Amino acid sequence: MTPYRLLTYWKQDLPASVVVFLVALPLCLGIAVASGAPPFAGIIAGVVGGIVVGALSGSPLGVSGPAAGLTGVVLAGISDLGSFQVFCAAVVVAGILQIVLGFVRAGIIAYYFPSSVIKGMLAGIGIIIMLKQLPHALGYDRDPMGDESFDQVDKENTFTEILNAVQDPSWGAVLVTLACIGLMLLWDRPAIQRNAWLKYLPGPLLAVVAGMVLARLFSGSATLAIGTAHFVDLPDLNNGSLLQLPDFSGLTSPAFWTLAFTMAIVASIETLLCVEATDKLDPWKRLTPANRELRAQGVGNMVSGLLGGLPLTQVVVRSSANIQSGGRTKLSTILHGVLILVAVITIGGLLSTIPFASLAAVLLLVGYKLAKPSLFVRMWRSGPMQFIPFIVTVGFMAVTNDLLSGVALGLCIALLHILWKNYKVPFHFDPRRYKPGMPIYMELSEDVTFLNKAGIKRTLNELPDNARLVIDATRCMDLDPDVLEIIDDHLAVAHERGIRTELIGFNRDWHGATLHHLDPKHNAGPTAQ
Repeated sequence: MTPYRLLTYWKQDLPASVVVFLVALPLCLGIAVASGAPPFAGIIAGVVGGIVVGALSGSPLGVSGPAAGLTGVVLAGISDLGSFQVFCAAVVVAGILQIVLGFVRAGIIAYYFPSSVIKGMLAGIGIIIMLKQLPHALGYDRDPMGDESFDQVDKENTFTEILNAVQDPSWGAVLVTLACIGLMLLWDRPAIQRNAWLKYLPGPLLAVVAGMVLARLFSGSATLAIGTAHFVDLPDLNNGSLLQLPDFSGLTSPAFWTLAFTMAIVASIETLLCVEATDKLDPWKRLTPANRELRAQGVGNMVSGLLGGLPLTQVVVRSSANIQSGGRTKLSTILHGVLILVAVITIGGLLSTIPFASLAAVLLLVGYKLAKPSLFVRMWRSGPMQFIPFIVTVGFMAVTNDLLSGVALGLCIALLHILWKNYKVPFHFDPRRYKPGMPIYMELSEDVTFLNKAGIKRTLNELPDNARLVIDATRCMDLDPDVLEIIDDHLAVAHERGIRTELIGFNRDWHGATLHHLDPKHNAGPTAQ
């Protein structure tokens, strides 16, 4: 995107970047804590994801930063390597591997994720966001904001945490949450959005400011006062050990390379999934170049690792907040990274007055918009072959909080559908060309693979005795040898059942395979080799 295009929509991108910054800041800190890493490592990753990846990426609305999906990998990696500095070196190597993946065009796999699974992933993420934010909305903050794993660092899980929060709510936080949600819903009304000035002021930003004001007002009330643990907690910038440079002494360790490859693969897959999801959410339906995104993510991870930051990916939560706040170009992504850097250095005291309840309110609406009931209705009406992979993906993610496993299960369901479809309809049958007493006409498609074996074999075995069969391969460009073998086996026994078989378009060589049992007496069409 040219510099001119980058600045064309600055009126929309600037306020959107502020909202993304407010959402991203506590998530960066929370993910770092949940990963067992220094909190400032999450800040570094957020800054690099915004400025470096944002500048290099071709994604107009995607936002990158530390990802909750890598929390388990990071936690185990730091433990296995023995120090955070050696872990940072593995992040650098993982970034190099991602750059290589981008140059070998591995990003093409992004185009093979079924739409139903991607929509299921978005809805699943929306449900996870709402479930994980409910305790914060009630003022119960034992688990850090940004921890999206099912088994939490506070030894609870997603559902027990909600039960604990319901039993011990902070009424001041509850009022802040309700007020912020009400304000954002009001701000979405057409009367506000038609106003020439108010439409540029995002509702989530107003909600956060309102939360700060209410928290201040409640501080003098014994009933409504919000505890200090319910506010954004920034690391002490006076601590000289904030920047932890990488230690490459582990390069000779197999564990080091195993971790680097694991991070590169997992981060790349999560990024490509999020790229597909963000492109679907984009109101202007722009497409992100997947290979360029992998290279941008690789450079981002290299820089983050060199500065002592966490590994990063493109992330749906922040990207969704960007889209819902009116972002139009990647300027909002870049600015959000700049804002994290500047704000942490200059206005850390002001940021520490933001209550988690106001941020939870913003994220609750983000989650709801990703998992609207209308989406489930629309997918149901699309038919079982769209709905089943969708609902399986949603359900599994909701109960495990595992994005990759949920998508993998959805893909398996979609692949089973493909196999069943190939089994049921291995060829084209035109009923307009069939009349009683006339041949049964099978027209093979352009590419017939081993996936069609079961269906073709079943069809040939179920032919009635003394039938007439025409197999037309005129349109077929590639016929799998396994399928050709099935046809050959059919020819070997067809005369015993009185079946007369005519072959059309078989006078060619497919991978050197031939038909050995062709009997000219029972074949009125061109012979095969």
